[in-house]
Amino acid sequence: MSAKPNGLPEGYNPKVKLPKNYKPTAKEEYMSDRQQEYFRQKLLVWRQELIDESQQTIDHLRSEVRDVGDEAERATRETENSLELRTRDRYRKLISKIEQALRRIDDGSYGYCEETDEEIGIQRLEARPIATLSLDAQERWELRQRQLSK
Repeated sequence: MSAKPNGLPEGYNPKVKLPKNYKPTAKEEYMSDRQQEYFRQKLLVWRQELIDESQQTIDHLRSEVRDVGDEAERATRETENSLELRTRDRYRKLISKIEQALRRIDDGSYGYCEETDEEIGIQRLEARPIATLSLDAQERWELRQRQLSK
């Protein structure tokens, strides 16, 4: 799917038109139609950027010359390719999380903590649009993870 100049997928027709340079504020109703549309567009643009970067990685790996003269050069290329593939795997996982966030927008649960149903908060979602936990719930989860790893 190709992207429009604004990064949104071709054919995307928003339910709500956002004013130019719109940013959600705490003064608005939390997860209003405008805020949901803002985060939907933010997620769609991010997903498209990741897809484009992944495609560039694939194109680079395909176009790379396979016949490398010395072993040092071969080892360097293999290391670079390994890093690119790991990055691409991270992108794949991020795209999956973006897709889940888009589904949460569609079902009305976006912006609310999966653990407590509390508001995640606009600032946290701005920083991490795929967040599923409030800051308190995230900190409790990280604490449990640290305790389990001891």
